[in-house]
Amino acid sequence: MLKSRIITAVILLLLLLLVLFALPKSLWSLVVLLLVLQGAVEWSGLSRLTRAQTFIYLALTLLLMPVLIASAFPRMWIYAASALLWAVLVPVWMARGFRIENRLVLSLTGWAVLLPTGLAMLDLRAASPWLLLLAMSLVWVADIGAYFSGRRFGKHKLAPAISPGKTWEGVLGAVLCTSLYALFVWHEVGSRMAVPSLAVVLPAVLAWVALSVIGDLFESLIKRQAGVKDSGSLLPGHGGLLDRIDALTSTLPFAAMALLMRG
Repeated sequence: MLKSRIITAVILLLLLLLVLFALPKSLWSLVVLLLVLQGAVEWSGLSRLTRAQTFIYLALTLLLMPVLIASAFPRMWIYAASALLWAVLVPVWMARGFRIENRLVLSLTGWAVLLPTGLAMLDLRAASPWLLLLAMSLVWVADIGAYFSGRRFGKHKLAPAISPGKTWEGVLGAVLCTSLYALFVWHEVGSRMAVPSLAVVLPAVLAWVALSVIGDLFESLIKRQAGVKDSGSLLPGHGGLLDRIDALTSTLPFAAMALLMRG
């Protein structure tokens, strides 16, 4: 299981680097659109949509994403709404143990998760492919740190009713690994670029890890309510696309919002 997980991760990383740095803007937009569409396919399954409802959902997703890309609607509002979702609504949803059975509500939630993530991937890459890669790699480092520290030291359950495998030791491992990685990046580029001071970077890392954990747990909650282990079977050793980008959906919109706030 671990071997196939690592092999898939390496292949995905190489493909991402290729498309991230080699493709023109138009083709990168197409890649993002396909990713959002695949996420919508898997979310429709978690929402238990019928075949006809899934077709309508995917068609509307295919329409909404290009409209949002091309429209003059302020992105900041979209990212602010996403921030409200992840910082307030989702934590309350999980803490109260709400079980949403309504397919329309679940479908709309899927758009609230996927569409801002797609837009953030476009905006961050437009600013710099390295910026998007940094934002994503911070999540990957947190995920790796949580995985291995949780396996080695995990004893205290983080949210047993949602995801029994996640532990507080895993979260601490994620914080430690991400902090060290952020310090390394800050040391390497801090003297050459206008980056925030350590007094800003380290608290931001803590918030970043917290957001990534919230995104991970929320997808676990939706899967548990749907009665499935994985969102799909697209990626060997990982499950579906949503299983790989769950923490990105809760973090990338915040990164894009911070980018817009800095001008």
